[in-house]
Amino acid sequence: MLQFSQQSIIDTSVLTDFNNALQLYNNKAYAAAQKSFEKVTKNSGKSSNLKAEATYFEAMCALKLQQTDADQKILDFVEKYPNSSKKNQAFFNVANYYFANQKPAYALKWYEKVNKEVLSEENRKELNFKTGYSLLVSNNLSLAKDRFLPLINDAKYGNDARYYYGFIAYKLEDYGIAESTLKEIADNNSYKAEISYYLLDISFKSGKFERCIKVGEELLKDKRRKDSSEISKIVGESYFNLENYAAAIPFLKAYKGKNGKWNNTDYYRLGYAFFKQNDFENAIAYFNKIIDQKNAVSQNAYYHLAECYLNISKKNEALNAFKTASEMNFRAKIREDAALNYAKLSYEEGNPFENVADVLQNYLKNYPTSTSYKEINQLVVYSFIHQQDYEGALNYLKKKKSEDNTALTLEVSLYRGIQLFNDQRFTEALTYFTVSKKSLVAEIYQKGYYWEAETLYRLGDYEEALTKFISTTTLEKSSKTEELQLIDYNLGYCYFKLNKYAEAIRSFKIVLQKKDLENELKLDATLRLADSYFAISNFSDAIKSYQLVVNELGNGADYAQYQIGMSHGYRGENVQKIDALKKVVNNYEISILKDDALFQLANTFTTLKNSKEAHEAYDRLQKNYPKSVFIPRALVRQGLLYYNGNENAKALEKFKQTASKFPNSPDALEALNNAKNIYIDEDKLNEFVAWTKTLPFVNVSETELEKSSFTIVERKYFEDNNNQNTILSLTKYLKNFPEGVNVLKATYYLATTYFKEKEFDNAIPYFEKILKAGQSNYSEDSLAKLAEIQLSKENYDAAIPLLERLEQEAYEVENSVFAQSNLMKAYDTKNAHEKALAFAKKVLSKTGIDATLEMDAKTIIARSSFKLNDFETSKEYYQTIEKKAVGELKAEILYFDAFFKNQEAAYQKSNEVVKKLIAEYASYKYWGVKSYVIMGKNYYGLKDAYQATFILENVIKNFKQYEDVVKEAQIELTKIKEIEAKTNNSINPQIKN
Repeated sequence: MLQFSQQSIIDTSVLTDFNNALQLYNNKAYAAAQKSFEKVTKNSGKSSNLKAEATYFEAMCALKLQQTDADQKILDFVEKYPNSSKKNQAFFNVANYYFANQKPAYALKWYEKVNKEVLSEENRKELNFKTGYSLLVSNNLSLAKDRFLPLINDAKYGNDARYYYGFIAYKLEDYGIAESTLKEIADNNSYKAEISYYLLDISFKSGKFERCIKVGEELLKDKRRKDSSEISKIVGESYFNLENYAAAIPFLKAYKGKNGKWNNTDYYRLGYAFFKQNDFENAIAYFNKIIDQKNAVSQNAYYHLAECYLNISKKNEALNAFKTASEMNFRAKIREDAALNYAKLSYEEGNPFENVADVLQNYLKNYPTSTSYKEINQLVVYSFIHQQDYEGALNYLKKKKSEDNTALTLEVSLYRGIQLFNDQRFTEALTYFTVSKKSLVAEIYQKGYYWEAETLYRLGDYEEALTKFISTTTLEKSSKTEELQLIDYNLGYCYFKLNKYAEAIRSFKIVLQKKDLENELKLDATLRLADSYFAISNFSDAIKSYQLVVNELGNGADYAQYQIGMSHGYRGENVQKIDALKKVVNNYEISILKDDALFQLANTFTTLKNSKEAHEAYDRLQKNYPKSVFIPRALVRQGLLYYNGNENAKALEKFKQTASKFPNSPDALEALNNAKNIYIDEDKLNEFVAWTKTLPFVNVSETELEKSSFTIVERKYFEDNNNQNTILSLTKYLKNFPEGVNVLKATYYLATTYFKEKEFDNAIPYFEKILKAGQSNYSEDSLAKLAEIQLSKENYDAAIPLLERLEQEAYEVENSVFAQSNLMKAYDTKNAHEKALAFAKKVLSKTGIDATLEMDAKTIIARSSFKLNDFETSKEYYQTIEKKAVGELKAEILYFDAFFKNQEAAYQKSNEVVKKLIAEYASYKYWGVKSYVIMGKNYYGLKDAYQATFILENVIKNFKQYEDVVKEAQIELTKIKEIEAKTNNSINPQIKN
């Protein structure tokens, strides 16, 4: 009894604690309640019902407090007390808790644990509704629908259940059930706005377009609606489907898209609506937003886009759209018609991505039964010619032999030859000109004769060129061929190159009698006429012709002025000679003839016994042009001038300078002998002997044997036609007399003989020995020939220092021009743009340079300036050479013209230039492909995203061989897609390879 009494006291105390904890729980003091329930659990007996109750409520507190182990505490409770009456309620409460806290996925997990059989009817309804809603938001629509169905007539849950049931039917596209269900609560204020939209959309999907228009326009009167964008879309598409495109447009435009983005179908509908209104500009603006997808909508869009472009005379743009439509398989009729239009437009406008002939032939292959087969077949050969793909035309004509095609082959051969000539591929061009001469068409065979002769001249075969030019003179009288009108100019040059000066004079005179002669050509012919007179010592007529060039201040004016001076000199008119040479020195800011003029002035003053002015000229030459080839001779002559004026000390100084600075020059020996005379005069022969011992080129033990041996080998060099014998003799001499006085000359002879035999590797070390010996009579020519060898090997690192030295030391004008022009080209090849630019400017400063070299210099200035980001200068020089440019250079110029216009935002003008490049210079692929990237950028600048992406994607797809261009295209395409993806859901910014 006592024991029982004590237990009752304990239970009563625990029960009190439980009730206190329960009161805290009901007052939502879950933390305090949890601690109290833990105390009850601890103090209750193991099998006590009170312990089970306390454990249950402790778990509920954990749930309310959102403790991480709350779920586990519920599960522990169920496991520990599987028969507890609280088990089912625990599941239900947990589920409801998560449901109330908008965690339907968690709620659903616990609702599924509830045994609905033991629930009250009201709780079962609650379970069904909340489970249904949790399934709905978890996108388990079919299961959710089954939960709502029993509740649609319930007083408490009916309206909500009916709404969700109808909504699920709508989502499952069960529009009949959705419509009938939702209509029953359409006036319910809780769902009125949503249901009105669903019913409108159901009507649209059921094809009840007129009803949609009526209802939708009424709904849109409520400006507060948040779904007005979607309603506008339905109304617009309803008008569209009823073909009332004018009415559709404002509603389609009012649609804001999903998350602010349209998709390609949205753009298509609006584009098509404008298209049907013949508003092609607006149609294009929407159609061209459709990029990055291939489906029936896209194929239709591109076909109609092409039609729009045609209607506003944008054939190139239409070509691209037809191409895209022709490559999709969704609608066969559209595909074939698009392919036909693509083929025709390719021929008419040129094709930027495919050879036109290939496009035409592919159409014939794919549609052999087409009614347009014959028409397209005729266009194939003409397409080659139209695109200037003469090589392709010739290959095609070989396969399609006929009498007509044979005649056409001869004509196309002429065009191919001229194309190769313009690219300076003269040897290849010659073959085609020979073929073209077989033509029976006068204009073709006449041009064939002319260009054959011109090519031979460019190849340096002047005798054969002369023969061919003479043969064309029999054609001239009856010919209207432009090339033959100045045949005498060509004859004059051939005669001049062959030293037939009388004939050259006759030819150049005939040229100068012609009217409307271009000034540049007139000056050149006048200069060559003067040179011809000069060559035959007709100095009087030479002076007259040279003076004409000087008066015009054109190219070669300084040269003409110098030649006037020399002509007067040969006539014994030294005063006039001096006057002319002074003008060369003083009147021309830039001239390579100034050192020549100073040397001649000094010599002339010496002749006139005007020692003062002679010394001034010699001093000026030595000071201003220390690397001039005239320096050794000037030193000797000035020394003699001092000697004759009894100024032995000054004379000796000049002779010693010559011997020490230029020991390998012939002037050194003369200086040595002159110095010897002074030492003898002054009875100082011992000093002379001591001085000569310091000179490397003086060999006091030199014998007559060395002199005799050299005389023999020198005679062989000049007289023996067997170069191999000459090489053996010179080699033997150099071996036997390594210190001989004529070693330098023999070395030069040996080097040049190897050069003649094209044994360049053998020639190189001997030319190098000459150059190591310092400045001499042979150094300039050795520099030129050694540089030429290295250039032929494309060994620019070796050629450049040689050319730089030649430029500084050259006496011959031709060598100076050769050095500067090849330095310009070498630095251009090595991408040393600043140096290339500097030498190109030097070349241009030269007078009398030929037209080809002038073009090369201006071209390199344009290129180098561009690389140095000096776009203004680059643009200026490209414009300067544009008129005379041909072949690949013309294609390059057009590319940069398009580039500069793009930079100036003159997108349409830039595109016109690109089209010209593509149409007229298709054979120069690299420049064409680069220009496509410009065109893509232009179209995006013109807000035509379709054309822009089409072009860039085709560059990436079709021209992988041009890696730099493809990389540029990829960068531009990514930029465009990233921008467009901001407003178009259908676009993936990633490039598809």
